[in-house]
Amino acid sequence: MSPLAMIAVIATAAGAQQPTQKPALSIEPTRVQLEVDGTRALQVRSDGAAGAAGVRWVSQNPSIASVDANGVVRALRPGNARIMAIAGESNAQVVVVVAPLPPSEVEIQPGATEVLAGTGAPLDVTVKDRLGSILGDVPLRFTTDAPDVATVDASGRLIAHAPGTTTVTVEAGEAHAETRVEVIANPATRYRLTASLENARTGDVVRLRVAALDEAGNEIGTPLPAWFVEGKGASVEAEGPDGVFVAESSGRHTVVAFIGPEHVERTIIDVTQRTHDAELVRVGHGMTAGHHAGDTWAFEGVDGRDYAIIGTFMHDWAKVFDITDPASPVLTDSVQLDARRINDVKIHPNNRIAVLTREGASTRRNGIVLLDLSTPAHPSILSEYTETVTGGVHNVWIDGATNLVYACHNGTRDLRIIDISDPSGPREVGRWGLPNEDRSLHDVIVQDGYAYLSYWDDGLIMLDVGAGTHGGSPTEPVFVSQFKYPQGHTHTAWREGKHLFIGDEIFPPDWDADRPIEARGYIHVVDYSDPENPVEVAKYEVPEAGAHNFWVEDDILYVGYYQAGLRVVDVSGELRGDLYRQGREMGAYRTGSPDAITPNWSMTWGAQIHKGNIITSDLNSGLWLARFQRRTTVF
Repeated sequence: MSPLAMIAVIATAAGAQQPTQKPALSIEPTRVQLEVDGTRALQVRSDGAAGAAGVRWVSQNPSIASVDANGVVRALRPGNARIMAIAGESNAQVVVVVAPLPPSEVEIQPGATEVLAGTGAPLDVTVKDRLGSILGDVPLRFTTDAPDVATVDASGRLIAHAPGTTTVTVEAGEAHAETRVEVIANPATRYRLTASLENARTGDVVRLRVAALDEAGNEIGTPLPAWFVEGKGASVEAEGPDGVFVAESSGRHTVVAFIGPEHVERTIIDVTQRTHDAELVRVGHGMTAGHHAGDTWAFEGVDGRDYAIIGTFMHDWAKVFDITDPASPVLTDSVQLDARRINDVKIHPNNRIAVLTREGASTRRNGIVLLDLSTPAHPSILSEYTETVTGGVHNVWIDGATNLVYACHNGTRDLRIIDISDPSGPREVGRWGLPNEDRSLHDVIVQDGYAYLSYWDDGLIMLDVGAGTHGGSPTEPVFVSQFKYPQGHTHTAWREGKHLFIGDEIFPPDWDADRPIEARGYIHVVDYSDPENPVEVAKYEVPEAGAHNFWVEDDILYVGYYQAGLRVVDVSGELRGDLYRQGREMGAYRTGSPDAITPNWSMTWGAQIHKGNIITSDLNSGLWLARFQRRTTVF
């Protein structure tokens, strides 16, 4: 569960009555080291005395270590887990370090089963522990049973010497695997290295390939070289027979193709700095004085005017702004709910119904609330749905074509599918959840018949909800794939073309919403060309800040990057490497205000494009409108 979501859950569990004085809590021992399946009992102390009344134990990394109601921690998989003890408004934390497991399984796959003599080929080795987790940086030992035919060099690359067949064996700890490779005669007399571009900008992807040529200059094969860049500021990696080059720094870069011990080819790529003749400018601001803001959504009302509804954090009112004049947003109304948090706001594509999420209700019946937007400046509560989502809903997505709401339920951490075709009587018509007790579902987005579920430490889940590729339907989702990465904290996602942009959210353990928050986390760019085998290809990471929600439109990524403000990024073309360092960022604006709850500290929430304006909210200072505009040269 995300840090912001956890606060709402804790507040609900604590009830309406809060202690007037915060006792000082501590946990003993202060640091715990365990093997997988090991346990350790923790003890909480309050103001120096053993024990504390009404302690609630929470694991912030439940896939790594769990904790029961008595404070007994169980190690589930390698990594670091933070365990919290909560009593009233006070809390204490301890880090549990779960030791790595030894290798249990090795897989080896050669880049080619037939290799030309005098050349080389990569060996793709995957090492897993007994839980199926992939292990990195594991010492490997290679041998071949016919070293006159082929050997393996120190980098783990097969070097073919003479025609014949050999068995390659790889060992990792007690685990091992084998593969057969045939070396064939090489009639090549020379090699030719070509590049898709000789002149590129920073961030442009250049594809390189080597061809083997016979004496007459005819292509007779495509070697699989090892690729290198001389100097700094650029990188190249192998992808099948191609070298994929991208530069972060301008200048002249020399790319080297190591074909074999006696065959090396080089080429030069001249790179200029990527520039953007554009700017991001402030348009308007609507302050939510006295409380924190949540998500926002803009729409054109049935009266032809433009509006934005904004949720609130630790507050029970949603705010309605008229943004027809984006430079001067006007607060037209507020809608009060029984909630301590109205996190998410979504508007039906027909612009007649809004869905608000609810957490922390005094009745502990949370769920979603539907608003009637017949009079958009003054919405009224039309209905609510709590029956199967009483534990609270953090985020939703509305599929207008099917009149379905896909809701992330805090209680069961499942996806609930709610039919609102009769908005006065919503009803659940489907559900889907990971078969994992420690799952935590944070967000969902539905695009082109697929649902993308941000499942925190379990990564990004892709479901067929009507695309038809895997037999799914809008009410009966079917699993397509799972993509996860070691640090977890998978918070939100957006699909654009073949790329899926996946954002983290990482808060410091001692964060306080009323003080500056040093958030972290970045955006992973994942190639979903083969949705069953997604591959991470790039990232966008602003140093010393944390990503939150985002929007992609017309090859531009708009990001609410918390304390780094609103960011605009060029994501056109093929994406590889570090987009921030490549200079793909086209504009930035910090949304902080001296009149905010936390003065001059930006906590930009997200971004939505509406009629050429960027609509966003700030946790500390409410509604903001900006515009990204390209400059024009006048002669």
